[in-house]
Amino acid sequence: MSNVVITAENLSKRYQRGLVGSSDLLRDKLALAFRAPHKLFRGERKESFWALKDVSFDVHQGEVIGLIGRNGSGKTTLLKVLSRITRPTAGWAEIHGRVGSLLEVGTGFHPELTGRENTYLSGSILGMSKGEIDRKFDEIVAFAEIEKFIDTPVKHYSSGMYVRLAFAVAAHLEPEILLVDEVLAVGDINFQKKCMGKMGEASRTGRTIVFVSHQMNQIRRLCGRVYWLEAGQIRDQGSARDIIASYEVASATSAERQGDSPHCFLYWEIPGSQNTLHDGMDRVTLQFSIFLKEAVSAGHLGVNIFSDSEVLLGGWGFDDVNIPQGYQSLQVTFPFLPLKPGVYSIRCALFNQGNNLNGGQLVEAWEAAQPLVVDSAPLSHSQDRWSGLLNIPGNLSVFASSADASTIKPVSGT
Repeated sequence: MSNVVITAENLSKRYQRGLVGSSDLLRDKLALAFRAPHKLFRGERKESFWALKDVSFDVHQGEVIGLIGRNGSGKTTLLKVLSRITRPTAGWAEIHGRVGSLLEVGTGFHPELTGRENTYLSGSILGMSKGEIDRKFDEIVAFAEIEKFIDTPVKHYSSGMYVRLAFAVAAHLEPEILLVDEVLAVGDINFQKKCMGKMGEASRTGRTIVFVSHQMNQIRRLCGRVYWLEAGQIRDQGSARDIIASYEVASATSAERQGDSPHCFLYWEIPGSQNTLHDGMDRVTLQFSIFLKEAVSAGHLGVNIFSDSEVLLGGWGFDDVNIPQGYQSLQVTFPFLPLKPGVYSIRCALFNQGNNLNGGQLVEAWEAAQPLVVDSAPLSHSQDRWSGLLNIPGNLSVFASSADASTIKPVSGT
């Protein structure tokens, strides 16, 4: 992993908005006259903004890099520049290796051509020979699950079919560098798992991947390093674990503090590790920061943890809770919390003067925007579908049995 395959130096991209009135066509002039007649004579001032500004980084061969950030932060623009779809306004990028791009739906395929024809066209663009594409073709079609539609023009495909074929082509024609934008969200959950498995396989064979996603569990599972983009610039970079934790804390704090009046529950954390649980077999403390307009007397606190599929994994209730007015911290401690690696949601309910069974007054029912991230090593089954909900280690011992086979009586059914 010592070879640098992508180098970006002060990459910047500027766009202009407010170009109404730039057309000389009569119909456009008439439309402008009805919509905004004052602009017909003075035109409209052009306003520019930087979608990317002074972005610099290196990517080594075999690395899987994640790009995260809010909508409009510059992630897609950066991939378009690296894919040579968009020319940078300033700066430069140097790429060593054959690049395969999977950007927004609609990029890369000709709508009038069939799935078969687009597969060969994409392969040719990547520099593949017809014989190489022939050897991969059946595997591509099987992965995309569109056997019955492979000779149909792709303009008739649904967005899901389009993405399945586009990803299958990009992944199976084996470019040295794969650029993937937030398109996997179009596919169903089973296909997303197939794509994640395929990208993991590609990274293990030494190919380089730059991956954009808003789903932090996908970034966490696949990527080693992460760049956090904000307003077209790199706000932070580092290990996936550290950067995603910081990003989720910042996102949750911003979301939960919006509004005119303060919430009762402001945010939560695992002291010392923000929102990430690294070892569920040790003592775990969840700390909640709250603000109370009035004190809670003889109240009730409920805390629940849900899986991403809305399965209740645990619920705890605490009666006779007394909390003073103002900003306070609550700590809920468990001797262990053996959850499998993944992302979970936390929900709380606080009642005043009684519990939720005898009609106490509800102060707030709250679902945290900041998830509970479990990043411990898998201790149960290595395959997700067989690992269950809990992450509990087990040991196997094999030894000679002292029983005599002749003394074992079969059990007959009735």
